[in-house]
Amino acid sequence: MMTWAKEVFGTEKPIIAMCHVRALPGDPGYDREKGMDWVVQKAYEDLMALQKGGVDAVMFSNEFSLPYMTKVRTECTAAMARVIGQLMPEIKVPFGVNMLWDPYASLDLAAATGACFVREVINGVYASDLGLWNNDAGSVVRHRAELGIRDKCRLLYNIYPESAVYLGGRDVAEIAKSTNFNCKPDAILVSGLTAGVATDNQILARVKAALPDTYVFCNTGCRPETIRDQLAIADGAIVGTTFKKDGKFDNFVDYERVVTFMEAARARRQ
Repeated sequence: MMTWAKEVFGTEKPIIAMCHVRALPGDPGYDREKGMDWVVQKAYEDLMALQKGGVDAVMFSNEFSLPYMTKVRTECTAAMARVIGQLMPEIKVPFGVNMLWDPYASLDLAAATGACFVREVINGVYASDLGLWNNDAGSVVRHRAELGIRDKCRLLYNIYPESAVYLGGRDVAEIAKSTNFNCKPDAILVSGLTAGVATDNQILARVKAALPDTYVFCNTGCRPETIRDQLAIADGAIVGTTFKKDGKFDNFVDYERVVTFMEAARARRQ
């Protein structure tokens, strides 16, 4: 039943903002001279801009841990836990986590921080820029139960992930239907090619038509000029790049861009 998102986020068609954490210890791009204090400070500044701009929720992600791993190393998850732990007194909206692209690490982080949702590629087999993704949804769901957060942490399944293609040639609507039957996801996500690239509205519409009673979120490429059409189809959106200065992935969050986007999103919701 489509009830949990309204209860968690306090609104229909929520906007979940990405708080992209800078490269962490062990990552190729980690700045040793600036260190973790700088990483925490920049995450704090982005969080403040997002919350002040009026987003409905925030998702913390190790977005700058490029190239991503399908089995995230321990030091990266530990560093993310430090970032969120230090920011905890300042987090005023519901929050989730995403350790790219490792559902077990994401759930570990959620258990440590109290996150109320995770976004991951949890089921299916994909050929991707990261190699072959061979996911085991059954083990992931059981890991959540073992951590004691089964009823506290929602699972957002990315079934059309960035930089990857589902092996086997199945239609996306069929994948959505079978994922919903086999895995009982809390939400299904549909993405564009990479972060910041628009999700195809036709694909989004086909997935939503296949799952009228399941939350379907637009996962990438939302902009003020497109969010009205996207929310006409989707039940919510995850937004990152468009909130940043000049709309560029590498930049920091621009408060004015957040305000402009949220005004457009609220106009659609009203």
